[in-house]
Parts: sequence; C-alpha cells; structure tokens
Amino acid sequence: MEELLSRALGATDLTWSATILRLLVAPGLCAVIGFERERKQRPAGLRTHMLIGLAACVYCLLTLELTARFDDPEGHVKLDPIRVVEAVTSGVAFLAAGTIIFTRGEVQGVTTGASMWLAASVGLAVGLGLFGIAIMTTVLALAIMGLLQYSVRGADDP
Repeated sequence: MEELLSRALGATDLTWSATILRLLVAPGLCAVIGFERERKQRPAGLRTHMLIGLAACVYCLLTLELTARFDDPEGHVKLDPIRVVEAVTSGVAFLAAGTIIFTRGEVQGVTTGASMWLAASVGLAVGLGLFGIAIMTTVLALAIMGLLQYSVRGADDP
C-alpha cells in the first residue's frame, strides 16, 4: 500500500500513512476547539480553527520534508526548522489580532484570538507526530475555555 501511495503521490521522508493520519488528526482536534467558539457564536469558529490547524500541520510536514532533503551525510542540517514555527506563529497572530475588537470601552475576542493561536500549535504538534501533546492541549483548551468562563466574568469574551 505504501509503495502504491508513494508512486501515485510522490516519495516523501515520512510514510504516506503517517502523513495522511497527521493531515486528518490536526483539523479534527482543532475542530473540537473551534466548535466551542462556534457554539458561542464567536467570529472564528469551527472552519477557521480547522483550517488553521491543517495549515500549521502542512507547514510542519513541509519543514520535516525539507529538512530531510537538505540534510547532508554528516547530519548537519542546512536549514533552520524553527523558522516554520515562527512563520506560523506570526501568521496566526495576524489573523487572531483581527478578531480582537474594542467597542464601548470593552475589549472582545481575546479568547477567540488565543484559541486560534492555540489551534496552530495543535496543528504543529500533529505535523511533528506528537499526538499526545496535541490531544492533551486540546483537552486542556476545552477545560480552560469551558470551565473557567463561569469563574471569571467580564474579563474575557464568552
């Protein structure tokens, strides 16, 4: 099966099974975070969070692939893989900033912006194959957004 996928889709450093699994898990976990925002009718909901997680995962997979391709025989990497994390972080920060508004003396959308930033980290974790970190992060995000909203009223968006 792997050989057939490699012939059809191109050879990669990771197996195609691992790649496909990561590409499915990242938006799946981010959907859980996005659903919480969607349920509360926030500006960035289910689809936005899923797309952010998927994009972060793809950037991570591309970085892993580039690192493998440009690794020399002595094991010296000719690329700086941390740059992808920086690029994803700054790109998502730009999107998240767009959800934060100031009206009538109140700041709204901070939690939505933070959840978008968090969705990108989940996507990066899945892209790296760190499913445990991604799942634990998703569970903690839901606990923080769901349970703590009732104890801290007025400090953030619902």
